[in-house]
Amino acid sequence: MVREIVINVGHGETRAALLEDRRLMELFTEREAHERVAGNIYKGRVENVLPGMQAAFVNIGLERNAFLYLGDAVPYLDGRNHDHGGEGAEDEGVEAIPRRASRQPSRLREGQDVVVQVVKEPIGTKGARVVTSLSLPGRYLVLMPFNEYVGISRRIADEQERDRLKAIARKMRPRGMGLIVRTVAEGHDEAELQQDLRFLLRVWDRVHQRARRAPVPSILYRDHDLVYRLVRDVFTEELSRIVIDSRQEYQKIVDLAESVGLSIRDRLQLYQGERPIFDEFGIEPQIERALDRRVWLECGGYLVIDHTEAFTAIDVNTGRYTGTTNLADTVLHTNLEAAVEIARQLRLRDLGGIILIDFIDMDRKEDQEQVLSRLTEELKKDRTRTHVLGFTRLGLVELTRKKVREDLYAVLQRPCPYCQGTGRVLSEVTMAQKVERQIADLARSSQADAMLLAVHPSVAAQVIGAGGANLRRLEGETGRVIFVRGSEDVHMEEIRVLSLGSREEVEAQAMPVKEGQLVDLEVEEPHVNNPKDGIARLEGYVVDIEGGGRHVGRRLKVEITKVFRTYAKGRVVSQVEDRVR
Repeated sequence: MVREIVINVGHGETRAALLEDRRLMELFTEREAHERVAGNIYKGRVENVLPGMQAAFVNIGLERNAFLYLGDAVPYLDGRNHDHGGEGAEDEGVEAIPRRASRQPSRLREGQDVVVQVVKEPIGTKGARVVTSLSLPGRYLVLMPFNEYVGISRRIADEQERDRLKAIARKMRPRGMGLIVRTVAEGHDEAELQQDLRFLLRVWDRVHQRARRAPVPSILYRDHDLVYRLVRDVFTEELSRIVIDSRQEYQKIVDLAESVGLSIRDRLQLYQGERPIFDEFGIEPQIERALDRRVWLECGGYLVIDHTEAFTAIDVNTGRYTGTTNLADTVLHTNLEAAVEIARQLRLRDLGGIILIDFIDMDRKEDQEQVLSRLTEELKKDRTRTHVLGFTRLGLVELTRKKVREDLYAVLQRPCPYCQGTGRVLSEVTMAQKVERQIADLARSSQADAMLLAVHPSVAAQVIGAGGANLRRLEGETGRVIFVRGSEDVHMEEIRVLSLGSREEVEAQAMPVKEGQLVDLEVEEPHVNNPKDGIARLEGYVVDIEGGGRHVGRRLKVEITKVFRTYAKGRVVSQVEDRVR
């Protein structure tokens, strides 16, 4: 498998794609206008404590106060010195620096200064999630100033290597602190880990000193930008290459690699092609498909992914796949392929929280276990913590995935201002009924002889009816002259009342042309029932141009031959200009 990172540095935005055999697996986006705060350390102040929620809200200088669960708060220093192996500094009077993790939640009080670290980005209307148990990530190690234990990455599977790294970490662990050995430390010697630890201790000293002097609220430590984090966290021996289209960022990666002792030049490439880098690698269309509700499988089956505020539901369907032997094997094959694709979609869309998967029903217990095993195995590739709970009584697979940032939907999209995120609008028939009720209401409340309404063309067709039959019925029921104009500028669920008044006044506005008049019109589309004719619109009023079907996209001089209430007919006199570009 060829694993690559492709980085596009644009104006105000940096995007990075993790590819496996040219297939998009993860997408990272960072924008200057939306500052990333996860990993940052702040000195803040407790604004209020809610015992009933076992939580406190902390002002750290962001738009919304951060949420601190009391179980994540640890005891605080009482003015004594804090030693971490000779490189410490006195922190007299700094109440905000915690000593070490405790199982008992700390008693916070309003107005108290605290040092906290953001572990979860602000999402929607919720503020950032913070903890007081700090951690500083390096290339090979994570330094925890207030937790006295040693941890080893679960991704390091070899037991002998785990024991070797654990022994090194225990030997070099600063007093009163803890260390986590990261996956990339596998195979590296003690000297390299010591170099990483010295760097982290210097960083911690700077944070420690700032905490003593900084006002409240203020930032004490800012995590690095996207490019730095990718090299630090994602670059491993399994990665074939990094391709980047910015010379400046290319040099930054070179300098960073040298500072941490990474040999990277042979796997780092500066892209200088003419096409945009994401187009060259076929990434842009994959990003577009990553937002689709339906995801097709190679076998012909498909997934349907529905994202809600409470959880994400994923439905598996056989689709076009009919199998070759029997139903049970067809279902098993589809579910196994779906398990692989679901694991990829969770990473790609960065879905978090509760996830329910409705695999196709399997009668055989061994088939269920095989599908669950495949899903679990694929999820091990995910750097974000995922916990598979198994099949529920209803036959659904339930799992949870840690949510630390906004998912791909929130990063690339916003809720539709019309449907408010439901993904649905009222149908043409429903809207036509709504228009009829509004017409009746206008007839009751107004003395006007005529009215002109503008609606979406598909709704107008329903209101007018075949040959204008429905419109004549409405006029008979209301005793009013009714003009309905179809306009693409009007939203599907909108009704615009353009005019109320005498028949002559409204008719002059509703029918903007007269017989014999010459007008310049652009042919927009062929006539639905007679493709030889073309359709043009003038202020939403339809003009049927005889023989205009072959002039779509051109601007013509048209003579109006017949005028009707809902449309006019015309003939081509001459062409005004070449095809509109």
